[in-house]
Amino acid sequence: MSESLTGNCLVAQSGGPTSVINSTLAGVITEALKHEDEINEIYGGLNGVQGILNEEFVNLAEESQLTVRGLRYTPGPALGSCRFKLKKQEDYDRLLKIFEAHDIKYFFYIGGNDSQDTSLKIHEAALAKGLPLRVIGLPKTVDNDLPITDHCPGYGSVIKYIATTVRELACDHQGMGNHDIVSIVEVMGRSAGWIAAGASLAKRKDHPHDAPHMILLPEVAFNPAKFVAEVQNVLKSEKFCMIVVGEGLVDENGNYVSASAKLDAFGHPALGGTADYLQGLIEEATGIKAKTTKLGYAQRCAAHCSSKTDNDEAFLTGVAAVQAAMKGESGKMVTLLRADTNEYKIETGLADLKEIANQVKAFPLQWVNEDGISLNYQFNKYAAALINGEVQVPFENGLPNFVRISNSRVEKKLGEAQAV
Repeated sequence: MSESLTGNCLVAQSGGPTSVINSTLAGVITEALKHEDEINEIYGGLNGVQGILNEEFVNLAEESQLTVRGLRYTPGPALGSCRFKLKKQEDYDRLLKIFEAHDIKYFFYIGGNDSQDTSLKIHEAALAKGLPLRVIGLPKTVDNDLPITDHCPGYGSVIKYIATTVRELACDHQGMGNHDIVSIVEVMGRSAGWIAAGASLAKRKDHPHDAPHMILLPEVAFNPAKFVAEVQNVLKSEKFCMIVVGEGLVDENGNYVSASAKLDAFGHPALGGTADYLQGLIEEATGIKAKTTKLGYAQRCAAHCSSKTDNDEAFLTGVAAVQAAMKGESGKMVTLLRADTNEYKIETGLADLKEIANQVKAFPLQWVNEDGISLNYQFNKYAAALINGEVQVPFENGLPNFVRISNSRVEKKLGEAQAV
C-alpha cells in the first residue's frame, strides 16, 4: 500500500473536445468528493496547462450537484482547453512551483495524444524534483487513436452522430437523385480513419448498397483514377453516390491530398479541403455537380446525438483515475478494456504514459475489404456496441439547456500571471 498523500487535487482539459469530455470531468469531481481525508480542495485548471501556468484555477468543490450532474450532458470543455506545448525548463519549474504553492498532490489531465505527453513530462519533472505528486492521464479523443485502450471516450458519440447524419442525407438524396448526385461528407481524422470508418454503421443489415457507398481512410492510399471510376460505377445502379472521407487522406506517396503549410503548436499541418479536392476531381472527370458536407466542429460537440454508452464510460474513466491516484499510482493513463464475451462489457485498466504519449493507433487494415472503400463485419462488431443508448439532454423553450461552471476563482499565490 502506497503512502497516503493529503492535499489538493487539480483537474484540467486539453486539446480538441468531445461531446462527453465533461462527463469525465464529472467523474473526477464525483469521486474526489468521496476522499475528503486525502483531498482537501478540488481545483479546476482553466485552459489546460496554459492556464495553469497563469495560476488560473476555479474551485470545483463549490459547484452545485445540479451543475456536476449537468456536466454529463454538456459538450465542449467546461474548464476551457488549449493546444500548448511545454517546451522550456522554466515552464516546468514554474508549473511545479504553482503545484507546491497550492498544495497540489493529485493532477488529472483529460486529453489525447499530445496531452498524454504533457502528463508524462509533468510526472517525470515531479519525480526529478522529489515532489510528491500523482499524475493520471484520462483518455479523450474523437480520433480514437490512443494505443492500448480498446477505444477512447468521445469516439462512440462522434460515429453515432456521423452515421445518423449519413442516414439523414441518404433520405434527402434518394428522393432528389436521378443517378446524378454525388455527395461528399468530410469528417475529422488526421492520421487514422476511425471516424470515417464509423460511417459504415449507417448501412442497414443485409443492405450492402446503402450509403455510404465509399469510405476513404488515411490508411488506404488514394488513387484518383480508381476513385472516379468507382463513383461512375455506383451511379449506374444508384440514384446517388455518397462518399465519406477522413480529412487526413493521403496519396500513394504518403502526402496529404489537401493540407496547408500552417502548423499548430505541436507541429501538425492544418488540414481541411479534402472534400473540395474530391469535388474538383469528380466535376472535371464526369461533369456532374458534386455536393460537399463538412461536419467540422459539429461532429465533436453533438450532445443531442451522443451515445449513452460513451457517456457512461467517460464518467467511469474519471472515477477510475481518482481511485488509481488514491492507491498510489502515477505516470499512468486510464484505459478501457473490453471483455472477451459475447455481451459487450467494459472494465478500466491502467497503462504507462510512456507507452501512450505521442503514439498513434492506426485503423486495422484487416477490417477494410479488398476494394479499399468499405468495411467488413469485424469493424461493425467492434463499433456497434459503442453507439448504444441515447443521452437525455434536458430542453428549455425548445433548445438544449446546458450548464456552465460558476467560475469561482482561486486566489493566486505567486503574484502576477506569467506570459505564456
